[in-house]
Amino acid sequence: MADELIYHMCRHAEWQAAENAGVYRGSSQDAVDGFIHFSTATQIEASAAKHRAGQHDLVLVAVDPAALGATLKWEASRDGALFPHLYGALPVDRVRWIRPLPLGAAGHHVFPALT
Repeated sequence: MADELIYHMCRHAEWQAAENAGVYRGSSQDAVDGFIHFSTATQIEASAAKHRAGQHDLVLVAVDPAALGATLKWEASRDGALFPHLYGALPVDRVRWIRPLPLGAAGHHVFPALT
């Protein structure tokens, strides 16, 4: 699992604030859960449909999990699948790339190539 990028979705304004601060501390839901939610490439579209359906002005943040060290934990979640959870802030300099996550005509998010 650690060889592939992991992904997080957030509002564009939240990410802009993180860039200004140098760290991203997560969304309001992340704060409630006590960690920043990430998904793998095979999990992210289902995560978007479940947690971000119909939301505009999102960005997709890609991170190399090896850059996060021991603060990243792989934990069982939806249907027992292992999801990456970051226990701590995400330094913006650890992010590989950020891309817009627009809504398509059917109301589903349109994902970029996940590489």
